[in-house]
Amino acid sequence: MLHQPCDPAAHVLLEVDLEERLHELDLRSDSDIPDVPPPTDSTPEILKRALSGLSARWKNWWIRGILSLAMISGFFLIIYLGSFMLMLLVLSIQVKCYHEIITIGYRVYHSYDLPWFRSLSWYFLLCVNYFFYGETVADYFATFVQRREQLQFLIRYHRFISFALYLAGFCMFVLSLVKKHYRLQFYMFAWTHVTLLITVTQSHLVIQNLFEGMIWFLVPISSVICNDITAYIFGFFFGRTPLIKLSPKKTWEGFIGGFFSTVIFGFIFSYFLAQHQYFVCPVEYNSETNRFVTECEPSELFQMKKYSVPPLLQAVLGWETVNMYPFQMHSFALSTFASLIGPFGGFFASGFKRAFKIKDFADTIPGHGGIMDRFDCQYLMATFVHVYITSFIRGPNPSKLLKQLLILQPEQQLSVYKTLKSHLVEKGILQPSLRG
Repeated sequence: MLHQPCDPAAHVLLEVDLEERLHELDLRSDSDIPDVPPPTDSTPEILKRALSGLSARWKNWWIRGILSLAMISGFFLIIYLGSFMLMLLVLSIQVKCYHEIITIGYRVYHSYDLPWFRSLSWYFLLCVNYFFYGETVADYFATFVQRREQLQFLIRYHRFISFALYLAGFCMFVLSLVKKHYRLQFYMFAWTHVTLLITVTQSHLVIQNLFEGMIWFLVPISSVICNDITAYIFGFFFGRTPLIKLSPKKTWEGFIGGFFSTVIFGFIFSYFLAQHQYFVCPVEYNSETNRFVTECEPSELFQMKKYSVPPLLQAVLGWETVNMYPFQMHSFALSTFASLIGPFGGFFASGFKRAFKIKDFADTIPGHGGIMDRFDCQYLMATFVHVYITSFIRGPNPSKLLKQLLILQPEQQLSVYKTLKSHLVEKGILQPSLRG
């Protein structure tokens, strides 16, 4: 049986000592994740001076607003420059997002003494990009590849070369293992691969969507941007009810206002884009002119049709029919996802930042944080658009399959032809006596 002290002063000292020990343990658990140095203020001096008389709340509002307009203007300029510049933009954003996440791991886990860590991280990024962009070249530039024998070799053995490059990095990692850093090295190995999964694979899907037609790239991205801006505006002026603990500044008023604004914006924006071949035609590479071309006969999705208005809405609108592009109906699905599910990408990023005690991924954009802070929802949106296209818009792309056939060996092409001919004969589409 334990002896309890009779002296009240001793009892108080015992309680104080116990509280100090508990506080010590709490600090120790926090020290498992070392603090990351807070990002410096990267706001231009001219903005600091111009907004010096405002409160912190309104100062942040103006900084975010001015930089948002600047980024949107730059984005429209790149759209004007064409698809190739958009691809370069996606690649640049991917590299920057990867750098920001890797740097967080580097600082949080104090990976300064790990041998080869940073070199291997960038090496794996190059390997994975080589694989994905090589797949894109094989899919969409088959005509160009077919004319160059050296490229045919690279495409034919592309996956083997990609695997060999990755295997070299894997072996280098194993050789770099040091006894006193085993656990930390495997932490960072996993950190690198999860980062690759988040950034490289998702940015590859963004480019895949772009090749389907610039409209499949612009409407989803613009919907996320619209939702981000309008949710911030509604939350700033009307926000009273907290939405989620991971993001204390997010409110239900901002969430709901952002939803309706995004749906309306997506519907109107889709109407204007659907009128132009430049936005709706699949992006293809013309090997004769060495340029990307966006000229075609628009598909049914982008041809005006007449729809009957539901009886309940006829009384309200006074219309029995309405003319619209079929794509505008799909834009409703894209906008709904961007405003209802897309923000969860931001909540996920908020949870990540809270887990590692950081406010932003970086300080690249004043008032916004890092590039990853602005694109945390975009990657989730890109995956949805890719799945949506393959599930509801089309199955396998015939044009893409044909281009893949063109780089096969002649005997392989002949085998495909015979198989296809036999299939058509069995279906009764082709007469058995017909000779190819």
